[in-house]
Amino acid sequence: MTVKFDRMNRRQVLAATGATLLAAGAGGTDPAMAQAGTTIRQGYQTNIWGMPTYYLMKSGYLEKRGLKTEDFAVPSGNLTMQQMVARQVDMGTYAGPSFIIGHDKGGLVAIAQIETVGATGAMVVRKDLGITKLADLKGKKIANQTGSSIGNIFVDQVGPANGLKKGDFQEVRMDVNNMIAAMAAKTVDAMINVEPYNAIAEAEGMGTIIMSLDKYDKVPVFMAATPDFVEKNPDAIVAYLKAWLEVKRDFKENPKKVSEVIYSFFTSKGYKMDPKTFETAMGRVEVDPGFPNDLVPYLTKHAEVLIQEKKVSAMPDWKKALRPDFMEKARAGS
Repeated sequence: MTVKFDRMNRRQVLAATGATLLAAGAGGTDPAMAQAGTTIRQGYQTNIWGMPTYYLMKSGYLEKRGLKTEDFAVPSGNLTMQQMVARQVDMGTYAGPSFIIGHDKGGLVAIAQIETVGATGAMVVRKDLGITKLADLKGKKIANQTGSSIGNIFVDQVGPANGLKKGDFQEVRMDVNNMIAAMAAKTVDAMINVEPYNAIAEAEGMGTIIMSLDKYDKVPVFMAATPDFVEKNPDAIVAYLKAWLEVKRDFKENPKKVSEVIYSFFTSKGYKMDPKTFETAMGRVEVDPGFPNDLVPYLTKHAEVLIQEKKVSAMPDWKKALRPDFMEKARAGS
């Protein structure tokens, strides 16, 4: 496979470089290989949210079904969403707010829920400041990956509910993978971040989690596809989701194998994590590929906020935005 970085600055490229060559196929055939040889331009984020997708690509389960991938690595899922709207990437994962924006701007379609990650998102404050409440961050510098799902949820919903409105703090825009260095240099006072960076900040004694997102939102992460890819490659999507069901089995039955693959990803990027810190970060992710039947009320709530904030133009037609039929076919044939 090949790796491409479109519309990314040098910092983002350096952060993502190295998530490359995927494992060779495991051989064998699959009944759903009608579109064998299909190449998927797969986007994924280099934080913990993207690691199930990284494991999928390393597993060999896609190659077994005649599918190939081009790997598009970015620091945050909203960047993958933007690439998909521009039709530079075919598939990628991100949480509800980014998915809704992507559907509004580019007709993107959800084909599965991959994981829930609410426990991975947090407001982390420099330990030396002794701050314990969001309201006490007024006037402080807070690092935020502006436009990301976690950023939108904290800024639009969690902050105001806890006495911290927009304008109360100084937003410092940066990628999530640069926030640890900014905390260490004391150029920011707090960060809205995800794993494994929160666990690293705690382990190194520089940060304290004062608000975890799972108290407000379980944060399902969706695998989305462009409508063009869906229209042209329905059989490939079913085969792709069958591979995800095998990944689900590995996460449940062979966690040691999964952990070794993901841990090697972060250590290859220069992150110094002891196994206990990594275990803490991974323990805040629940990987369970499927398609729950209660998503519409949850997504509608987020869409209402995004409409109010003028980030999307209208409430999505969920029958067009959500496509559970592909997962149903994958399960039936697995």
